[in-house]
Amino acid sequence: MEKIAFETIETNGVSLHTAVAGPKDGPLVVLLHGFPEFWYGWKHQIDALAEQGYRVMAPDQRGYNLSSKPQGAENYTLNDLRDDVAGLIEQSGNEKAVIIGHDWGGAVAWQLAATKPELVEKLIVINIPHPQAMPRIMMRSPLQWVKSSYMVYFQIPKLPEAMMAAEDFSFMKQAMAGTSRKNAFSEEDLERYGRAWAQRGALTGMLNWYRALPKGSFSQTPKRKVEVPVRILWGVGDQSLSRKLAKESLNFCSDAELIFIGQATHWVHHEQPLIVNGLIEEFLGEEKTGPL
Repeated sequence: MEKIAFETIETNGVSLHTAVAGPKDGPLVVLLHGFPEFWYGWKHQIDALAEQGYRVMAPDQRGYNLSSKPQGAENYTLNDLRDDVAGLIEQSGNEKAVIIGHDWGGAVAWQLAATKPELVEKLIVINIPHPQAMPRIMMRSPLQWVKSSYMVYFQIPKLPEAMMAAEDFSFMKQAMAGTSRKNAFSEEDLERYGRAWAQRGALTGMLNWYRALPKGSFSQTPKRKVEVPVRILWGVGDQSLSRKLAKESLNFCSDAELIFIGQATHWVHHEQPLIVNGLIEEFLGEEKTGPL
């Protein structure tokens, strides 16, 4: 990752620490990480996209690592997070971008495509359902309720932060290692995550994404179909999100395809980077515009 530079970009009242790579005049790709990652979660994708001629921007989203961490969960709804990305695109000088999101970053990506489609060239979401798919499946599948119970725990004030920070973030490191395939995350990777989590206010900022849910965060996503082209990539071994969620998400799209990836979990972009990068390149290469 020698070609990556860093910029602090002011958008929507916050400062986003952002990794940037690739030619400035290339088509823009914005990479949106999930919980509990930061820009580094895209380490396998940034160079690959830049080498294909794309201008790549991978921000630490609000609440994370070196970006702003506004106080109060009400500042972490999907609309707030969407507007951060909309401002990022505007500040880049581009009219629209390819948006790629994993986990919570994918929820923000869905929200942007659903409510401001004029900003989105194409959408790729990785192991995250359309926000309106979750309640539908949870009503029909008690098992998904069990799998999602951690989201309720994260609503408790202060206690989750104390548990997560204990013993040099050992719980969080073990959670990432335990829900992924062997060697998906190196010791060096986990140390880098630990340094990001140790930033002042980061744990609360990260958890505020979950704490915004009772404030109607997911209900901000309209039920009308997403009109931009969508490709959903899904590691089949995801311990928290069932394949039913991926299939249900197709019902909220006009032009979408779902690809399941074997020998992979929720962390498929770490575990199967060559496959994921190939599927991204193939999707973006269809009717490609802009210099290469």
